[in-house]
Amino acid sequence: MEIEQELAGITPQGETLLTIGVFDGVHAGHRYLLKRLQQHAAEKNLLSGVVTFNPHPQSVLRPGDQLPCLSDLEDRVTTFQQLGLNIVAVLTFTPKLAQLSARDFMSLLKKYLKMRGIMVGPDFALGRGGEGNISLLRTLGDEMKFTVEVIPSYTINGEVVSSTLIRQALVQGDMKRVEKLMGRHFYLRGKVTTSAKRGRLLGFPTANLDIKPQQALPDNGIYATITQVDGKQFPSATNIGSRPTFGEGKRMVETHLLNYRGNLYGKEIRVEFVRKLRDEQRFASAEELKVQIEKDVREVEAVLAKDLK
Repeated sequence: MEIEQELAGITPQGETLLTIGVFDGVHAGHRYLLKRLQQHAAEKNLLSGVVTFNPHPQSVLRPGDQLPCLSDLEDRVTTFQQLGLNIVAVLTFTPKLAQLSARDFMSLLKKYLKMRGIMVGPDFALGRGGEGNISLLRTLGDEMKFTVEVIPSYTINGEVVSSTLIRQALVQGDMKRVEKLMGRHFYLRGKVTTSAKRGRLLGFPTANLDIKPQQALPDNGIYATITQVDGKQFPSATNIGSRPTFGEGKRMVETHLLNYRGNLYGKEIRVEFVRKLRDEQRFASAEELKVQIEKDVREVEAVLAKDLK
């Protein structure tokens, strides 16, 4: 079985306290849970670990209903490591894994990851058909000798923080709310690809990002952003949309780095979204667009004056 092969490749140097989930975006609620996990693991002299899945289970269980992702696997794993988790187990989510019973799944975690306990949120469920709710997991824990700790949902202003709530805020272009829910700026990461070079002709060269189709994006419009390239940060103005002034219908993400000199093609860059400046709009001429971009750049400088001090 593929899951056993993947788990067998992980060799914990001690017994573990685990949490399980996709952790899309590793948002503020996830970070709250992971911090509690690390604290409890340290108190019990256990290793802290996270078991996550790739691809997103919904893409396997409901392939016709693709869910926009806040972060890809590489970003999630990097964040887990930066947060100091001792073990990160990535399991390939397949139809066969989806049919595994909660009992069999927990048995595998005990066998391969030396699991002594799990820590999850109140709505957690796993196993075939979501049978492994808190009640069943506690029953299995009594039988198989592992603990089940339930951490209350993390709320901000009375709302339970969730990846769904963040996706809704992104669609609204409300980056201040997104930042609060995520505990950080939302960012996009990708390689710079060739484009029609319209920005260069206007005097504002842009980097066109190669974004994966399943990546969640903010609402169309112009944003004040911070772009990281080669370990350095630059204020930037980023456009998400179809460039209606030039009649180009494909949705794109392109960013103009202020004060940057050099060739970005082929480089991987990271663009953090700070604030939406305005909606995307169509201009009567390229000259009118150029005048507006000049205004956008000045506004970006004002918005990011504190962030980049």
